[in-house]
Amino acid sequence: MPVAAHLHRLGASSNPAHFLLQIPGQVSNFVLATAKKGKTRIWKDSLTIPVYVALVSAFVLVVHIVATRRAVQRLWKRLRHQPILESDEDPAPRVPPPREATFTAEIQDRVKIHGGAVTFGFKLARLLGCIVFLSLSIYTTVLDEESRVGASLLGKKRKKKHPKDPSKFTQKELQDLAICLTSLYAVLLSLVTVGNKRRWSKTAARHLNILLLTFVGVYIYRDIFPLATFNRSPIDIGQGWLLYAKLSVLAVVAVIIPLAIPRQYTPVDPKAPMETPNPEQTASLFSLLTYSFLDPIVLLANRVPHLSTDMLPPLADYDYAKNLRANSFPHLDAFMNPDKRHLFFRLMRVFRTEYIVLSLMIAIQVVAGFASPFGVRNLLHYIETGGEKATIKPWFWVLWLFLGPTISSIAYQWYIFIATRTLVRAECIITQLVFEHSLRIRVKAEAPSEGDGATGSDASTINSAAEESDGNGSGSVSEDETLHSQGVTESTLTAQASSSEDQRAETRSTKSTSSKKSESKAGSDKSGSSSASNLVGKINNLVTTDLGNIVDSRDFLYMVLYIPLQITLCIAFLYNILGWSSFVGLAVMILLFPLPGYVAKLVQDVQVIRLKKTDARVETVSETMNVLRMLKLFGWERKMNERIAEKRDEELLYIWRRQILDLINGSLNFLIPIATMVASYSTFTVIMERQLSASIVFSSMTVFDMLRDQLHIVFFVVNQSITGKVSLDRVDDFLKNTELLDRFTLKKDDQISLSSTPAEFESKIGFNAASFTWSSDSDGSLTPSKRKFILRVEDKLVFAPNKINLIVGPTGSGKTSLLMALLGEMHYIPLSPDSWYNLPRSEGIAYAAQESWVQNETIKENILFGNPYDEERYKQVIYQCGLTRDLSLFEAGDNTEVGEKGLTLSGGQKARITLARAVYSPAKILLLDDVLAALDVHTAKWIVEKCFSGDLVKDRTVVLVTHNVALAKPVAGFVVSMGSDGRILSQGSISEVNLDKKLAKEMKVDEELLKKADDTVDESTDEGNKPADGKLIIAEEVEEGHVSWSALKMYFSGMGGNHPILFFFSFVVGIGLCEAALAIQTWFLGYWASQYSANPPHEVPILHYLSLYGLLLLTAVTIYTVAYVIYILGSIRASRTLHKNLIEAVLGTTLRWLDTTPISRVITRCTQDIRAIDGPISNGLWYLSEMTMSMVVKFGAVVILTPIFLIPGVLVAVLGGICGQIYIKAQLSVKREMSNAKAPVLGHFGAAIAGLTSLRAYGAEEAFIDESMNRINRYTRASRSFYNLNRWVCIRVDAMGGLFASGLAAYLLYYRTHGASNTGFSLNMAVGFSGMILWWIRVLNDFEVQGNSLERVEKYINIEQEPKPTKDGIPPAYWPSSGALNVKGLSARYSPEGPKVLQDISFDVKAGERIGIVGRTGSGKSSLTLALLRCIFTKGEVLYDNLDTNSLNLEALRSNITIIPQIPELLSGSLRQNLDPFDQYDDASLNDALRSAGLFSLQQDVEEGRITLDSSISTGGSNLSVGQRQILALARAIIRGSKLLILDEATSAIDHETDSIIQTSLRHELGADVTVITVAHRLQTIMDNDKIMVLDAGRIVEFDKPSELLKNPKGKLRALVDESGDKEHLFSMANFEL
Repeated sequence: MPVAAHLHRLGASSNPAHFLLQIPGQVSNFVLATAKKGKTRIWKDSLTIPVYVALVSAFVLVVHIVATRRAVQRLWKRLRHQPILESDEDPAPRVPPPREATFTAEIQDRVKIHGGAVTFGFKLARLLGCIVFLSLSIYTTVLDEESRVGASLLGKKRKKKHPKDPSKFTQKELQDLAICLTSLYAVLLSLVTVGNKRRWSKTAARHLNILLLTFVGVYIYRDIFPLATFNRSPIDIGQGWLLYAKLSVLAVVAVIIPLAIPRQYTPVDPKAPMETPNPEQTASLFSLLTYSFLDPIVLLANRVPHLSTDMLPPLADYDYAKNLRANSFPHLDAFMNPDKRHLFFRLMRVFRTEYIVLSLMIAIQVVAGFASPFGVRNLLHYIETGGEKATIKPWFWVLWLFLGPTISSIAYQWYIFIATRTLVRAECIITQLVFEHSLRIRVKAEAPSEGDGATGSDASTINSAAEESDGNGSGSVSEDETLHSQGVTESTLTAQASSSEDQRAETRSTKSTSSKKSESKAGSDKSGSSSASNLVGKINNLVTTDLGNIVDSRDFLYMVLYIPLQITLCIAFLYNILGWSSFVGLAVMILLFPLPGYVAKLVQDVQVIRLKKTDARVETVSETMNVLRMLKLFGWERKMNERIAEKRDEELLYIWRRQILDLINGSLNFLIPIATMVASYSTFTVIMERQLSASIVFSSMTVFDMLRDQLHIVFFVVNQSITGKVSLDRVDDFLKNTELLDRFTLKKDDQISLSSTPAEFESKIGFNAASFTWSSDSDGSLTPSKRKFILRVEDKLVFAPNKINLIVGPTGSGKTSLLMALLGEMHYIPLSPDSWYNLPRSEGIAYAAQESWVQNETIKENILFGNPYDEERYKQVIYQCGLTRDLSLFEAGDNTEVGEKGLTLSGGQKARITLARAVYSPAKILLLDDVLAALDVHTAKWIVEKCFSGDLVKDRTVVLVTHNVALAKPVAGFVVSMGSDGRILSQGSISEVNLDKKLAKEMKVDEELLKKADDTVDESTDEGNKPADGKLIIAEEVEEGHVSWSALKMYFSGMGGNHPILFFFSFVVGIGLCEAALAIQTWFLGYWASQYSANPPHEVPILHYLSLYGLLLLTAVTIYTVAYVIYILGSIRASRTLHKNLIEAVLGTTLRWLDTTPISRVITRCTQDIRAIDGPISNGLWYLSEMTMSMVVKFGAVVILTPIFLIPGVLVAVLGGICGQIYIKAQLSVKREMSNAKAPVLGHFGAAIAGLTSLRAYGAEEAFIDESMNRINRYTRASRSFYNLNRWVCIRVDAMGGLFASGLAAYLLYYRTHGASNTGFSLNMAVGFSGMILWWIRVLNDFEVQGNSLERVEKYINIEQEPKPTKDGIPPAYWPSSGALNVKGLSARYSPEGPKVLQDISFDVKAGERIGIVGRTGSGKSSLTLALLRCIFTKGEVLYDNLDTNSLNLEALRSNITIIPQIPELLSGSLRQNLDPFDQYDDASLNDALRSAGLFSLQQDVEEGRITLDSSISTGGSNLSVGQRQILALARAIIRGSKLLILDEATSAIDHETDSIIQTSLRHELGADVTVITVAHRLQTIMDNDKIMVLDAGRIVEFDKPSELLKNPKGKLRALVDESGDKEHLFSMANFEL
């Protein structure tokens, strides 16, 4: 059948099946027939290979077509007994919709189906190319036929001798015909790619590409490779121009078009394709291999100041979290798939394709890596022998020098491309997996070892601070550590990064152990959420440290495949050129192998101690920063600075030891391969008596270098893989062995009992004969305080619907547990057959936890919690929850971000926002867990009166757990009273209920407090941070671009110390000499080898050369060691100096600066940025210096031998630099975006885990899963771009380096007369130089990124400072002898330009007088106390015991005045450390002070848990009540023996007993000459004072004895007393009678 007819039939066919079934049959019939007729010789000809490939392709196609028939698929399913789906049936014939059939419309449709005009154009070009190739093949056949016929006419004699039947085909004709038919098959395949459905088009394209590449391979073997040889010529050269035409056409259709054709976008979900796919999905093969699809983003980054996430390429749909989840969860999620296999094997199942590709790339990379040494060996051998006996031309080996590294680079970059893609996907999948599994687990009591909540907190000293530092500004550095730190490998040089990783790990694992006051009160009651501390820490650890370790160990294939393969090939290569002497070298390497292992062990030991020392310093620094205000008020800065400096010195000692061990390790890793080389070469020359030559030396040297790299990789990958395995085990254990909630674990039979609530109670909330424990295991009843706890509801308990139900009871009675049991958070154990418990969820449930839970969103978003916004209802909620005033204090109002864990809010504000969320929600049932506990009396009263009695709570069922019975009594409709053993004591109305004795006593105290609260003069406000706008704090300056010179200068001057010139000279010269010695050593080896060609072998003095070579090595190592030691000393000097300057600057700054800077940011400078200076910056600068010097030496060596290469070398360096700068510009932006995108993922994760109970109560799991996936998508988008940009620059710089090296080789070969040894030396230097360009750029980039830490530290060293101490400011030794105070014209302001807060006030106080200061909020009371201590800007004269305070050093002034703030700050540690932090007094004095302050009288009735000098105090004193803290602060004042005491009275509700003890101590326990100034909020505190000062708007309006002031009926004090509810009592206190 003519070809035209075939083409016509194919075009008309909708399904190519019938057509393609016929064609291969015809081809094969023809081939078989012709084979029978001819001899078999042509079937061995290489040109017949494409025919075989075509036959195999045709067969596979036929099988494929048959297998995809629906009938065959149905039959296959029947044979395997699988169900037949509807989709397997034959679809009904579709009638195409009627439309105007125009040729243009049809073409447009066809083009669209095939991926657009460009792709279709390429396909058409390929079809035309195939037709041209077919034509050329036919033409070749015709020419062959003509020449045969012509030959037969000429050779008549031959014809007579060998008569032939002209109808029979010759061997050549058969071959030509087979080639023509194969070409026709190629045309038909390319026709299918253009003319058919997309599915068949792709299949045909694959077959076509394989066939055409086979043609290319055959022609290269036959006609191109012979050109590179001396003894072969092209086989088909006789075809002349036809051969070149065929080669050109094949190059276009088989290589250029497949590489250049854009790939067609295939959506993962055909129903939801992307509007604009990621360029990666449509990029051509060439673009993918060279990462050119990133060009637009790289160029854009260089046009705009900063790349935002929106400018990055869109996320490819195969990277969407939902798609990754859909593909991987069926294999990974233990809940969906009960497969017991280890998580590793299940992950391998998910990423099997990726790991097959990675294995292939490793194999290619290893093999291609040998192209360079192989090429060098043959090239130098050619030069040595002058081409004698050479079969291959030298330009071929020069080409190898370029192609080998290029192919290796492409394979390596593709390996990393796939590996990083897998990394990002694994991060996404594991984060989501742990998150979703966490939503199912029981938040059970994982009991800490401490006996009670109070002591459990001392572990948290550093953690709160370090945690804040993670949340603030840690972005770029810590993220980089997570993604790039090379695990926790001690033997690698990146262990600095890992140390920070370890610290972060510790931070996370104990982060939640600090206990609030409410926690210490809550015992088992709180076990539901306090136990979460361990669990939350553990889960957060899984997705931070453990996930980091898992993805860092992704390169385990290097251990399994790369290292064995590389070592095998290295040995084979060395054996080939050095004979058995290579085994001697190998034996030396194996013998010396344990040495680095031993050093690595020492490094590990030192690292462990060093981390402990770092922890100790960070703990002290964090503690100091958290109580910095107190330190300044007490004048303790100098002493604290000395304490920190001592800790720092201990830490630096271990950093020094670590660096020295690193030096030893580095030297060993350098010396072992050298020893191997020396052993091999000396055996080769001395024992084997063979001759060294340049080709042997320089090629084997490269391979020995490869072996040395294996040493590094072995230590690095093995350590990484072990660390990764441990972390993977932890995640696997979490997924398989964590206890789930009952509803996820109970079998169907059990669920019947769960849901068998009697019909009449289905809409009620309650229990009947039920008991609950915290866990289903044998110890399930243990609470964190190690107390057996079982909640038992033995009788029926039904809460009153549409009313407020109170749950009351003493601490530890199980009030919270009752709510948890209702929510299904506890393990249910029925007590009888009719046992049940019920919480109807149909109308919604809202829950407010005891430990308020807020998300890192705005206040408004926290309250709405995903519900629609109803303005009227929202405003009502704000008003009724008492938030109106709080929101007015924030400039951004309800758009203020609350920060991570609500750090901008006080405890009271968080509690009210949590309550507001519950009240705003449409839920009919509200479960409120002790929401009043964190509120002061006024606010609590407001909530009860306005909210619980308001219209929003009306007709809703409220279950309220509370301690404050007195306050909640008026609104209670139903009360459940619990006993201390987890049982119900009684239930009913408030009058019917029996209260526990302890609770009844508390109720009386609360009633007293309610009365006392009415005496308050000025309202207290919750002290949250008050940000200037919705954002948390002043935005942190983000450094863009390069590190400033001033920051570098600061570091360099720190390194140089007192002799900077000497330091830098010795360090730089040392590195230079070391690199020069190494270069000379390489040259010397070549020189030694060249002696064999110049002299007879027996005349070459081997021992002389060996000793010279050893001497050179020794010199290099010695110089290196000296330079490195000098450098380490300098870097440690800089670390010490910068840390000291930073701490001094922060300790010496003003209170104003502290007010505008979050402490977490200060802590970040002292921890994270200092860590960067100790590690990455000092290491980075060393690497940078070493590499720069090495490149200069290598380039210098090339230029000395080949001066003309100065220009190309400079050009390559400049181009590399430009390339690097372009890349860095894009990379820094993307890295910042990636860091910014990572924090919200972890923030959302942490917030969700912390609020698991609330989240499940609201039923918001799905919403949180979706939000988690959205955040992961944002992170994935940035991180994919980040990793791909690395590939973009690597491939370009590698290509430039390869061109440089091969260009030099070609020049040396054809245009120079250098000997083989000098040529080898030049090539060695050139390859080293070009290979370093990229790493130099990367190291410089990393140094610049880390260098931002220097800038941040520099900014903090230069902050505003308080006056420094002088000699003149030291007071006489006797001062102060009394507490007399004389103030004249004192004015004060908070900033130099700010308004005056005190207006020219003057007053005198005699020694020993007690002065009370009162006034409305904002009248200047606190400002006056700060002005007396010179904490703010003051004018005027203050004489303290006749000395002007302005002339005194601040430390002298402040250490002689003691201030007791409203809520005193305490240090973590023992009570002794708090009273006497610097060990100046004995225990007797301390106990006397505690007795005088009233602590012992407060504790006389307490049996257990008495506070003693050894009692542990948690950070900030959070495990003590405010009253107890005031008593301790008073004791501290008594010990200090100050003559002037300032008391800022606590506004919080201190109980009556504590309050009266404090007042008694103040009146009777202080010396007669001690002046007491009390800033009062309640009048009864000061009415019996000697004098009262009334302030208003910064002026003194009244100052006299109280009895005198009260005589003025229009006086301010009189007005305040008259407003009070207890004025008769106040009058009597002041001895005033009306």
